[in-house]
Amino acid sequence: MIKMMMCREVTKLMSKRLDAPLSLKERLVLRVHLSMCHACSECDKQFQLLHQAGQHYQDSPADDHRTT
Repeated sequence: MIKMMMCREVTKLMSKRLDAPLSLKERLVLRVHLSMCHACSECDKQFQLLHQAGQHYQDSPADDHRTT
């Protein structure tokens, strides 16, 4: 049986998912919680946006990171 996780636990899963694959149970728990919790759903979108921005920054040439 899958129990509903608290928001604090779910944010840890959201963060973990950005770095490593989640187990099937973790994915299901996360999906169910996000479908029911607007605040966590919005937080997940922000996590993903920050992760994408970090990836873009990391992938850009080193010269682009310097300020003049």
